[in-house]
Amino acid sequence: MKIGIVLETKEAEKAWNAFRFGVKALENGHEVRLFLLGEAVECEGVSHPQFDVPGQMAAFAERGGGILACGTCLRSRHMEGTELCPVSTMQDLVDLVVWADRVVNF
Repeated sequence: MKIGIVLETKEAEKAWNAFRFGVKALENGHEVRLFLLGEAVECEGVSHPQFDVPGQMAAFAERGGGILACGTCLRSRHMEGTELCPVSTMQDLVDLVVWADRVVNF
């Protein structure tokens, strides 16, 4: 199955769970792409003693998960895309939704 995940928060536990879900889906043989929207574009910088968001992001990418980051959301925060989270567009989000058999929103 193709699973699209839309993450709209940088709240540590929710973001951590979104990436854990993605990792588990990849481990179960599904294709997974994740789109960071709004404040979620800040996830690479989240630091929390209990919820290692950057670690889960890395685990997701290492297993072949694709991450995209909203370019408008990045620019509004004076941020740029990264190798892990390249700058993307609303068209990329539309394409993800069309591509996916199921879309999950966190």
